[in-house]
Amino acid sequence: MDVAFFENLIDIFAVAMLLLSMLAMASSRMLQLIRIFALQSLMLSILAFIVAVYSGNSHIYIICVLTLVLKVIAIPKFLIYTMERIKIEKEIKPLVGIPGSLLLSAVMILIAYIVAEPMIDSLATIGSNCLALSLSVIFIGMLMMVTRTMAITESIGLLLMENGLFLGAMTISYGMPLIVELGVFFDVLIAVVIIGIFAYRINRTFDSVDTIFLRRLKE
Repeated sequence: MDVAFFENLIDIFAVAMLLLSMLAMASSRMLQLIRIFALQSLMLSILAFIVAVYSGNSHIYIICVLTLVLKVIAIPKFLIYTMERIKIEKEIKPLVGIPGSLLLSAVMILIAYIVAEPMIDSLATIGSNCLALSLSVIFIGMLMMVTRTMAITESIGLLLMENGLFLGAMTISYGMPLIVELGVFFDVLIAVVIIGIFAYRINRTFDSVDTIFLRRLKE
């Protein structure tokens, strides 16, 4: 199989990840958001497998399996469990509505392409076209963290950002050093567990996990 075949495959799955990020911004239901994150992580896992086959870097297979186990199965199940415990199924009061969120997401994509364009030609890797896509996913995840008010949806924004980071690392440099990738994986896993525990405890104490309401407690 030639280089163009692998390049097209990588581009297809990278674009799918970006489209899923946009779909996440168009959703306010937590269960749907969690499933979108799991599906995006599955795309990332498949993409990692493709890069591993092309590059021959064996440690990328490890990242592929970890992504599948942690992000496609374990973390979504934990988030669903947390959502069911706190009995909140929907983002009630986002700071920006869905039409505004989609418009801002489009702006984030445009900014990502403007930032990435000067660097794309200098990259000699098979996934050079994914730089802008990676930045777009990161920016959209950041936007979700800023515009959503529920702790769980903000944690999904963090996870989308991390998927974007791994998309760029794998396609542009064929992965970071294994110890760094493992550290990032488990840091994010621990962060999600802590967010879930705090969301449950905060909901029991204040009957809300709305971060806007919690900020007002300081005043």
